[in-house]
Parts: sequence; C-alpha cells; structure tokens
Amino acid sequence: MKQLISKTTVDALPAGALLVDTKIDGFVARKLPSGKVSYGFRYRKNGKQWWLALGVHGQSGTTADTARAQAKVFQGQVAGGKDPGAAKLAEREKALQAKQAAKNTVDAVLDQFVKRHVDSLRSAATVKQCLDDYVRPKIGSKSIYDLKRRDIVEMLDAIEGKDGELAVTADRVLAYVRKAFNWQMARDDEFTSPIVKGMARTKPAERARDRILADDEIRSLWKALDSSEAGPEPFRKLVRILLLTGQRRDEIGLMQAEEIDGDTFVIPGERYKTGELNAVPLTDSARQWIGDRKSGYVFSTTGGSRPFSGHSKAKNQLDAVIAKQRKADGLKPMAEWRLHDLRRTARSLMSRAGVSSDIAELVLGHKLMGVRRVYDRYSYAAEKRDALEKLAGLVSIILNPPADNVVQFEVRA
Repeated sequence: MKQLISKTTVDALPAGALLVDTKIDGFVARKLPSGKVSYGFRYRKNGKQWWLALGVHGQSGTTADTARAQAKVFQGQVAGGKDPGAAKLAEREKALQAKQAAKNTVDAVLDQFVKRHVDSLRSAATVKQCLDDYVRPKIGSKSIYDLKRRDIVEMLDAIEGKDGELAVTADRVLAYVRKAFNWQMARDDEFTSPIVKGMARTKPAERARDRILADDEIRSLWKALDSSEAGPEPFRKLVRILLLTGQRRDEIGLMQAEEIDGDTFVIPGERYKTGELNAVPLTDSARQWIGDRKSGYVFSTTGGSRPFSGHSKAKNQLDAVIAKQRKADGLKPMAEWRLHDLRRTARSLMSRAGVSSDIAELVLGHKLMGVRRVYDRYSYAAEKRDALEKLAGLVSIILNPPADNVVQFEVRA
C-alpha cells in the first residue's frame, strides 16, 4: 500500500506488509515476520530492478527520517542518469578482490603450488631452491592480481646479470614461475599470468649445453678453489666433489652424513632424477673433501642443520678469482661455464681414462638401455669404483702434469 513513511505508519504495519512512500518515488518500508522494519530504495535501470538497503529501523541509528534522506540522495542520482546499485556492486567486488589479493600473494600461490605439485617431483629440491633464491625475494610479497609484465622482466634482469652470465638460470626460473602461474590460472577466474612470449633470455639452441672444461681450465678451477675468496668452504669442497664423482649439484649439495655408508654415498631414489637409488663409490680423492660430520647436511654453513644454498653468489666469487688468477698467469679469460659442466667434464675424462661407455654412464646414474635394462641386475659396484679411481687419477695428472708437458707462458706487459 502507499502512504507517507513515518515512525507512526511503519509501527502500524502488519507483518509481511510493504509500504510505498507517497513523496519519494522508490522509497519503501517492509515489515519482516520478526516484527522489524527494513527500509529500502528500489528502482529500474537498463532493464534491471535494483534494491538498495537503507537499514533496519532502530539499528545503527536508522529511523524513517534517516532512511528517507538516503533514499532522496539515491533518487537524485537515478534522475541524473547514475546507477547507484551498480556503483555499490562495483565497490563490493573491488573490496572482495582486495581481500583476495591479500591472501593471494605470490608467496602464497607458490606455497600451494609447491605443496600440491612440486613436492611430488624428483626435482622438488631444485625447483624450491630456485623459487626461494630468485622469485620470493623479488616479487613474493606482491599480490598476483597486481603483477605486471615489468615485475617479471625486472626479476629476470636481476637473475641474468649485467653481462648475461646467468641467462640460462633466468630461463629456468621463468619456466618454473610460468608453470606455477598457469597452475593458478586453471584454479582462479580472476587471475591472468603476466608472463608472455619473448621473455626468455636465450634461444632454444643456446639452452643445449656441450661445455667441457679443458685441462688448463681444470687447473685454473682447482687453483682458485684453494682461495678463501672463491666462496665459502662448503661450496669450494662441493665443487671438487662434483668433478670427482660426476654427480649433479643438488645430489651432492644435499648430501647428509647418514647417507654415507663406509666408502659409498647412497643417494635416495626420491632425490635422484631417475627415481631410483644410486650408490656412488667414494674414492680417497673425493673422500678427503667430505669431512667427518656425524649427522646432518655435509655441505653446510649452519652446522649441518641446513644445506648450503648460496650457489649463485659463491659461483660469482669463484669466477672472479679464476679471472684474476688467469690474468696474472698470462692466460686468456675462461669461457662462461656452469657447475653442471663438471658432470659432463667428468664423463669425458672417464672415456679418456679408458672407462667403457656403459660403466661411465652407470657412474652418472644413467640406466642401461634396451633389453639389458630389464635382465641385467648386476650392480657394477666394483666397475664403478674402478672408473672413479681412474677419473681421480687422470684429474691428478691434469693438475700435476709431467714437466715435459708443461707449456711455459710468456707474460707480456
């Protein structure tokens, strides 16, 4: 029914009745079954019926007069061509998005991505290390809804470095973040990844590596590792072990004292790329760089509680020492190299030392091919140990070449 809305008229309303004001078009009062009176303003705009709540009588200072004043404001807005209902809805959606943004920082998304996807991968340790070292410090606190392409580019610029020496690392990080963001997009209607084509720092052909350190480079590396300026001691020991075992960085870097069984390092299957346990014989040459820690991580700056993690910084320090020493020795600058190149170098040196291809591949943890993979269950422990002894022997010869093989370099001013 229509009647001037006032305290008197709303008090007299029966439960369930609707009162339409006679002065302000769209101003209404409704008596709820509970006996409370709800005020509202209703209007039609662009074919859509809107209801704007004006409060409940007696709550938060709401009266017929305060509700009428607000209804008059809305009436004026509608008359002026505005849509107050749509504006309120937009404000509500904006507030909701802001609330979601607070929960959906990059760190929060990465936490969920790691928990639901990465933790089950054999490469989990490597992926998490990259995210922790390069992504979280740069964009971790940002909301995924506020991320711009510029944020990703600046993060990659910082990884790559001024001279592009870590371009491959930047591309690896980009691949991990792209996968995490694609995973989030599949779960979130509001999120669009800022990563686009063209952000990679290397060409596909450049990502394939065949770098092997030459003998003089091995000597330069070994000499630099004697310097305390070439990174923390755990890192310098780790680098030596990589060359003397042919294993991957994280397989050695995450070594725990409990995984050393006498003169054999047993890498658990969950931490190995093939998913199978790999037993790596430890020669005397390798064993001397491991130390005698009784528990925890072997290569650690925290007493074994956490593995060494500053590989990139330490690698830069090592490269700086190598460059300085080679210049002083009159040698040309050493070409760009990565820690993983030591694995490839070890494989090449084993062949050079007379180790058969099959045994060298088994040392690296690769499986036998074809039918032999199914039927040959022999562990080849003795052959692998012999191969690594030959590798250590050749490395020793390279580091201490016979006098007649030493090339004298003339240092020119």
